[in-house]
Amino acid sequence: MPRISLTPPRTLLMRIGAWYSRRTYGKVLDPGQAYGHHSRVLFSYVRLEQSAAKWHALDGGLKHLAVMAAASRINCSWCMDFGYWEGHELGVPAEKIERVPRWREAPEVFTELELLVMEYSEAMTETEPTVTDELARELIARLGEEAFVELTAMVALENWRSRVNSAFGLTSQGFAEACQVPGRTVGPTMAE
Repeated sequence: MPRISLTPPRTLLMRIGAWYSRRTYGKVLDPGQAYGHHSRVLFSYVRLEQSAAKWHALDGGLKHLAVMAAASRINCSWCMDFGYWEGHELGVPAEKIERVPRWREAPEVFTELELLVMEYSEAMTETEPTVTDELARELIARLGEEAFVELTAMVALENWRSRVNSAFGLTSQGFAEACQVPGRTVGPTMAE
């Protein structure tokens, strides 16, 4: 149950946001509704998301796995649900998306670089970050400095998303179910 009302004032910004959200995602996103109670925060957040969408130094699949690893570590069910759908839209194999919450138990599903990216994402997400010089050096050597900066910024952005959504009490909106193939269970469960 959300801790904040998902019926903010119907400002022009909220009406435009709801239209865009329905057109892009098929429904109005709960985080947008929650942010709608403070128009300046909402506007700043939307601008940040729009800017981040234009970053392309880091491979999209790696970026997605990093975001999912951070969301999983924080245990944000809304972000995991949306992330499953987003990964599906990006063409990330379902097996990889499903294994992100327990990636250490299935290293054979991921490349060595994907494992390093998820390790970095989790290390950065710890309440006191546990990123080591060695891990950072290895990623910089493999990705380059520009992509490493983007990876770091994306993990920080996902920490913001996941921590805010968790604090607001937001849960799944059914995005993972929209990707379901008949006869197959879809999406990671947070209880596991």
